[in-house]
Amino acid sequence: MENIVVEINNISMTYHSLEGETEAIKNIDLDIYEGEIVGIIGPSGCGKSTLLSIIAGLIEPTSGTVLIKGQKVSKSNRNIGYMFQKDQLLEWRNILQNVVLGLEIQGKLNSQYYEKAENLLSNYGLGDFIYSYPSQLSGGMRQRVALIRTLILEPDFLLLDEPFSALDYQTRLAIADEIGIILKREGKTALLVTHDIAEAISLCDRIVILSKRPATIKEIIDIKLTCPEGRNTPLGCREAPEFRYYFNRIWKELDIHV
Repeated sequence: MENIVVEINNISMTYHSLEGETEAIKNIDLDIYEGEIVGIIGPSGCGKSTLLSIIAGLIEPTSGTVLIKGQKVSKSNRNIGYMFQKDQLLEWRNILQNVVLGLEIQGKLNSQYYEKAENLLSNYGLGDFIYSYPSQLSGGMRQRVALIRTLILEPDFLLLDEPFSALDYQTRLAIADEIGIILKREGKTALLVTHDIAEAISLCDRIVILSKRPATIKEIIDIKLTCPEGRNTPLGCREAPEFRYYFNRIWKELDIHV
């Protein structure tokens, strides 16, 4: 992983209000490499969503820059895919129509992309549901559709903002496993924000731990798991002997008091 896809250079963010200034993020520096999944974990309200919005080009930082493949991010970035907590599927469009929506908006939709959409849906277990509507799918299936809708735009970089948090626990485990496999198979570079330590360890190559607000990087942990033979999936890798060590280490760094 030598090619840098994302460069986050000395990002700081201060909000101004009638009550005064609130420093949300302070001096965040991070490089993300091609094909890497990086997790971000931090206390509630520490500024994770603000950081994602800056990376996506939705808000301007007070200082610092974000580059995607050497280009400064802007509001019109089409090389960033964003997967939200809710799937944002349009209930009146069938699954195929939902998947190609972004291409339609960009004026790129043609027969080749329709064929690609059908192939992606088939490859990831949704081939029988191409003409179904979102209300006919389970929550996990809807999230898979949302990911395929993002992937078909061929973004250089994916932002995943707690994409499994709206699912029940069993579905969350299964769909996180599936999406982790898809991201690795497609060779995608991604940044995952989650509150779930186990989820982050099983899915990510590195985990960035943020401090309380104003958010600074406390530590970056390389995740190296010895996955059991035949269980080389995110869910299977939860059985790795190193898993508990990483969990305890991250828990202590977060310094959560219950």
